[in-house]
Amino acid sequence: MSTNSRLTAWILIAIPGLIWGASFLFIAEGLEAVGPAGVTFVRILVGFATLALFPGAWKRVPPSDWGAIALLGLVWLAFPLTMFPFAEQRVSSALTGMLNGATPLFVAIVASVLARSLPPRGVLFGLGVGMLGAVLMALPSLGEGRSSTAGIAMILAALVSYGFALNVARPLQQRHGALPVIWRAQAVSLLLTAPLGIPEVLKAHWSTGPVLSLLALGALGTAVAFVITTYAAGKIGATRASSAAFLMPPVALLLGVILRNEHVAPLAVLGGATCVAGAWVMNRARLSAAPVPVGAAASGESRVRPAA
Repeated sequence: MSTNSRLTAWILIAIPGLIWGASFLFIAEGLEAVGPAGVTFVRILVGFATLALFPGAWKRVPPSDWGAIALLGLVWLAFPLTMFPFAEQRVSSALTGMLNGATPLFVAIVASVLARSLPPRGVLFGLGVGMLGAVLMALPSLGEGRSSTAGIAMILAALVSYGFALNVARPLQQRHGALPVIWRAQAVSLLLTAPLGIPEVLKAHWSTGPVLSLLALGALGTAVAFVITTYAAGKIGATRASSAAFLMPPVALLLGVILRNEHVAPLAVLGGATCVAGAWVMNRARLSAAPVPVGAAASGESRVRPAA
């Protein structure tokens, strides 16, 4: 691979990782003006409108797959994206973003349960390391009281939901491409979040900072990052493209500490690094155990990681 190709690959990985890592800061800023349900509704609305600008999103999807897409609207978007703002009323944006580094672990666990078989030994080792990291991240907050414990529980519930969503999304994405599936799932989630979201939007106290944060959260985190990752999956392969998820914890940590003066316990930082290491080990183990078939990258295989 040439130097230019390597640079392009890293850019395609880094941009979604930076955007998704910053999403937790945008959520925290949005909560300054509007309630949690309002944050979720606005980000999905802006993301849906932004994704509509990309022709690939309009590709036809047969009615037979609409049931599965409606399920995705619930478990990939409406439910988890509602959990994160509620959680950030109780724990820091930095910790929320760091815990999201455990997403690949929950995807692997759910996949194993659905398949009723244990993953390969290397993946199991990575799972063990990653889950240890998740426990280390959560421990300091669990000692801070009932509210923080509830926030951690909400984040974990969202990650379990992501685990189911990605296992449902994968065959749909392989048949139709990621963008048409994501866009239609956004439409469903928009309807699901409207009853609670619209009243909060109407009574919000808007100012420039929260408005810009929610526009960035929706346009970048809920639309553009998906488009870039989908393109990257076709150009450099789905496994390498999914590495963007590894950037989310450190970006969320740095932004939360620097821009919001959030305190993060050293044990939680160690846990975040351990969790990312576990996810990386799993990724490498999958690569060596199941090589990508010839032509898979060129066909646009797209296992897009969920954004927060």
